[in-house]
Amino acid sequence: MQGAQSRIKLIIADDHVLLGQAVAATLKSEDHYDVAVAKSLPELLAALKETSFDIVMLDLKMPGMVGLPSVKQVCEATGDGNVVLFTGQVDRRFVADCQAIGVTGHIPKDLPLRSLDSALQLIHSGQPFLPIMASPDPAAADLTDRELHILRLAADGMTNKEIARDIAVSEVSIKMHMRNICRKLGARNRAHAAIIGRELLLI
Repeated sequence: MQGAQSRIKLIIADDHVLLGQAVAATLKSEDHYDVAVAKSLPELLAALKETSFDIVMLDLKMPGMVGLPSVKQVCEATGDGNVVLFTGQVDRRFVADCQAIGVTGHIPKDLPLRSLDSALQLIHSGQPFLPIMASPDPAAADLTDRELHILRLAADGMTNKEIARDIAVSEVSIKMHMRNICRKLGARNRAHAAIIGRELLLI
């Protein structure tokens, strides 16, 4: 198809204004994207009610997002369009959980802008885009993907309750994970675990 029929309607849902503007400018220069921007979950859901988008680039940390429940809400509101996570580091299990509820893939925020068009074209064709994720430091290879993700969230200052809500598990489960993380890293507490995690370049 040529012309207007081949254009891809896309919305960037991210509260980092400069990043959103940079990505939008890059895509608009390709001349086959119609690009909108939303800076919060309520703003995104309102846009999805008004317009059908081919692709939603979804930041997990923008205002209003509460982990898997919010991702599912966006997938349902997007309908036949593709939802792709647009975020930094995220553990493989969480991505798999998101795929199970309709997410097409994961575009890391450090993906070179010159590669973005190819990734989006693949997603628009209905194919998943899942770049190879870096393996953890060998010194901490005993940490599972989920434990690494929880450690990163804890280091960001999130409480056990907030982490549990973010990844849709019980608070008791998070406490058990934190105990395992501290044991494996030889940490006295979660703050010490965060320090060790940074020293090992895990977070």
